[in-house]
Amino acid sequence: MKSYLSLDTEAKLKKTHELPHHIHFIGIGGIGMSALAMILAKDGYSISGSDQKKSKTLEELAENNIRIFETQEESNIDEILKIYGENILVVRSSAIRENNLELCKAKKYNLTINHRSEILAFLIEQKRSIIVSGSHGKTTTSTFIATLLSFAKIDPTAIIGGIVPLYKKNYNYSDGELLIAEADESDGSLVKFNPNIGVITNLELEHVDHYLDLNDLIKTMKQFAQKCDCLITNYDCNNLRNNLQNSKLFSIKKINNIDFSLIPKESNGCEIIAEYYEKEKFIEIIKIPVPGIHNLSNAIAAIASCRIAGIPFRDIKKGINYLQLPSRRFDYKGLWKNRLIVEDYAHHPSEIDAAISIASNIIKTKNNLSQISPKRLVTIFQPHRFSRTKKFQNEFAKSLSKSDMVFISPIYSAGEDEIEGINNKTIGYELKKLKPNLEIYTPDNNKNLIKLIKEHTIEKDLILIMGAGDINIICANLFFKLINNKSIRSNLAA
Repeated sequence: MKSYLSLDTEAKLKKTHELPHHIHFIGIGGIGMSALAMILAKDGYSISGSDQKKSKTLEELAENNIRIFETQEESNIDEILKIYGENILVVRSSAIRENNLELCKAKKYNLTINHRSEILAFLIEQKRSIIVSGSHGKTTTSTFIATLLSFAKIDPTAIIGGIVPLYKKNYNYSDGELLIAEADESDGSLVKFNPNIGVITNLELEHVDHYLDLNDLIKTMKQFAQKCDCLITNYDCNNLRNNLQNSKLFSIKKINNIDFSLIPKESNGCEIIAEYYEKEKFIEIIKIPVPGIHNLSNAIAAIASCRIAGIPFRDIKKGINYLQLPSRRFDYKGLWKNRLIVEDYAHHPSEIDAAISIASNIIKTKNNLSQISPKRLVTIFQPHRFSRTKKFQNEFAKSLSKSDMVFISPIYSAGEDEIEGINNKTIGYELKKLKPNLEIYTPDNNKNLIKLIKEHTIEKDLILIMGAGDINIICANLFFKLINNKSIRSNLAA
């Protein structure tokens, strides 16, 4: 098989210009920003950053000689200039508003300001790269690729949008020539990247705060595709199949005329046994040790990426048994008062469907994941962004209706302004129309949410906590006495 990615350590790299010696990150605690900051710090750059929310991530950054400002004041910029001089770079993400005091002061001083995507683009240019994009599954697929490569004795630099179990952090630093990263389509910035290998996991309308419609998103993904030396796409996704040509194809449904197929044969709430094919040729039966049919698709995308990178399948096999899902992807947390607690990052209707499907399968197959066999599915959902809630509230209701009990928290704004008439109760109203007898709770605040969970859940419930905001932190206040159940495998998450 032709390799689109030379891993010869003597191969010439794409070295480009250097960045200013000192780099300041506004909002350094974010999952994407912190990974970039750590990679650059380990590369020898002087790094500082600000974030108003305390976290373990900030503690780790500080332990690596990164100066952390706990506020975002104009004076921070003055202090940085005093210490490091004017040749500094300020980095922001799309989450930083234009009225941010540090950003305004940096503009006032005419400092160089880059979007985080420009820093990632710089790092991509330094190495050979496998870059993963798509509406869903980017973090999981990137995690799988990094894991498979690591067990194949290829140590990649990795910049991941979640905690990778193998690394126990959201990045991996390596002086090797290979980089694995996600290309976030949420703000269209992925068109700045020039990957050796590009992967698109799937495509459907998301990030309605940025894209006018599906065609607008497809246009952006086509631009990204054109910049990849080799493109890998999901044949099973209609939007990809109908709009992107000349790519290597993977599928979990079809073998004929497909480059890489992984056809499921047995499935439960723990693992999936599947037949692996390359160009219609049966290779062998493999076991993917994670639940969920969507994760089988993520797994074959990862395997395809490694094969196209030139990794022999015999080496890839070494890591398959060690595949684990990143944090907050069907993340088994343990037991609380004889209830099984699971967290998931799901914040789009398709993601909710996938998480609920795994949970329902666990209840149906009576998997012995803990001392209890769950009998009822209770979902706790935190809507993420007012714009997304407005666009998908009917779809949210349809997805949540597959539960036995539903709690919908107030919307996590992610920095957006409120939209009049859009809130958690509007989803509850649509849900009640679909399933009148469903027990639904839409509290006005998170304190009441916790109170209602305590009052209305019962033993042997599977409590599925979903959302991309801070719902995991809110629920941690309730479940802080979780007993770590050793019978729950740590690699089960979605």
